[in-house]
Amino acid sequence: MSIYQTPLQFGYFLALLFALLFWYRGWQEERLSDNILGFVLFFLAMEIQDYTFGFAGINILWEKFDGFPRYFTLAFAPTIYFYLRAQINRDFKFQTKHLWHYLPYLIYFSVYMFLFISGQKTLDNFRKTSIAHWLGWLEKIAGWASYIYYFYLSLQIYHNYRKWAETQFSDTDTISLVWLRNFIYLIIAGEVFKFCWSVIDSIFDLTFEEDWWWHLLTVFIIAYVSIKGYTHAQAKKIVFTGQTPDFKQNETQSEPIQSAYNQSENNYSEWKPKIEKIMKEDKIFLESELSLTDMAQKLKTNSSVLSAAINQNFNKNFNDFINEFRIEEFKKQVELPSNKHFTKLGIALDCGFNSKATFNRALKKFG
Repeated sequence: MSIYQTPLQFGYFLALLFALLFWYRGWQEERLSDNILGFVLFFLAMEIQDYTFGFAGINILWEKFDGFPRYFTLAFAPTIYFYLRAQINRDFKFQTKHLWHYLPYLIYFSVYMFLFISGQKTLDNFRKTSIAHWLGWLEKIAGWASYIYYFYLSLQIYHNYRKWAETQFSDTDTISLVWLRNFIYLIIAGEVFKFCWSVIDSIFDLTFEEDWWWHLLTVFIIAYVSIKGYTHAQAKKIVFTGQTPDFKQNETQSEPIQSAYNQSENNYSEWKPKIEKIMKEDKIFLESELSLTDMAQKLKTNSSVLSAAINQNFNKNFNDFINEFRIEEFKKQVELPSNKHFTKLGIALDCGFNSKATFNRALKKFG
């Protein structure tokens, strides 16, 4: 074992372990997002595989599998994009039409697989041609283009999702996916670092050991994705299509749903006493996982009508509306002598908050 070998082996086997854990949980809970994240970890393991084996003195990848297409650079960014889509939309299904996103990778795999099965002599001859040189540059450009396109698309969807979540859920911390945004930023930083290191390598002809540093960053990314992705709270039901909410249309309700199209803007004032009653008398804000859809069902309407009614009558989005009631309840409860032996956080949790971060943010805003 050495300072070079140990971190890479740790990252390599950690990635493979969590890939298996994600695939198992995805199969067990029928969660497509976990299955996709398992492939993300597998791709990251393959990214450091050559150096992991090399520092361990294992040469099978060069002796027996020289030229085998074992890199997934062109499949990496689209896979993160589809993970995000599956994570924010439990109804999302990967379909045949989505395969075109992997066309560059399939071309790369087909070309190099053909050369690999053609034999070592054919592979060596090909590497001497100008076509191989330009194909290598094309692969790098395609990789960067893939990262730029899919990460930009993912961050746009994430931004829209965060705005949407604040209008639909009373607690957004558990569904915020901030860790995924940070992961994308880490990948971008890692690729920039890798590019700069490759430029330095081309100038100073760095040794195998000096090339090791950017792989160490990949190990850090693997650890971050593995732990954050696996421990992140999984919402029971989120259906965000990218622009507008897409709620189930066949939910059973005791009375017919009132359509938003049958409500004029002036009629939303009729909802104010109903909303105040369910909040002050029923105190539904004490439900920690309360969503706009849940509240709409209790009022026997739909989420569009309820959202408009809250905005018009209280000038707040759903998230602020619910959390302000929770803060007012917290202020009352914290003054009661019977609650003196409880911590403020414990009281906050009893008032409907389900995370310290959400409570602190709401207390600062409405306290």
